[in-house]
Amino acid sequence: MILDKFFNSKKDDLKIEDGEVIKLKGLTKVYDMGRVKVEALKGIDLEVRDREMVAISGPSGSGKSTLMNLIGCLDTATSGSYHLRGEAVSGLSREELAGIRNRRVGFIFQSFNLLPQISAYENVEMPLLFGGMSRHKRRARVLELMERVGLSDRVDHKPTELSGGEMQRVAIARSLAMNPDIILADEPTGNLDTSSGSDIMNLFQELWEQGHTILVITHDPALASRAPRQVEIRDGLITKDSRR
Repeated sequence: MILDKFFNSKKDDLKIEDGEVIKLKGLTKVYDMGRVKVEALKGIDLEVRDREMVAISGPSGSGKSTLMNLIGCLDTATSGSYHLRGEAVSGLSREELAGIRNRRVGFIFQSFNLLPQISAYENVEMPLLFGGMSRHKRRARVLELMERVGLSDRVDHKPTELSGGEMQRVAIARSLAMNPDIILADEPTGNLDTSSGSDIMNLFQELWEQGHTILVITHDPALASRAPRQVEIRDGLITKDSRR
């Protein structure tokens, strides 16, 4: 199995502390644009431990979205190392990275990324279906998650019948389906009004208090200030980390 290979692979010599979920060391990303090479990340060192809630903020073009793509295994670094739960992610094949994304990372996007033609229930069920969970267990898990995000009365509604805040709650429930190591939220309140955005951040804080590890990517300083730990990135470098 792909994930068996990943989690049983030989550790390298980089020291990993107990409780570290993410460890980035000297991570760089260079985009080759032909005559021009763009350095999106210029050597990122970052550690995230179990049960941390971290806001990664910075202006447009700072490199925060590139960093999210690397942590979420949506892209690969040019150089440096990335360890997830003590295992090296760098150098894995596309198939292996897809396996990690599906089971170890929960994604939440600004645009929700829900399938409009199916119900909220079916959207949350999708990762469990791909994961091979039985129908009975899938139903119990989906109903549990919909209740956790306050939408137990919206399970049969399609995304077009929900408000923006409700759609984001469905996306959050879906991100939790496989009980991932990390939840990555990319501008999760970007398409919401102030009140709905505040409600979503309250929900993230509840999930953090329940033991989830959450990374929120945002350009909004007010949103970032809601996280217990704030990391700022500019010009491809970390310029501030409130934990240090």
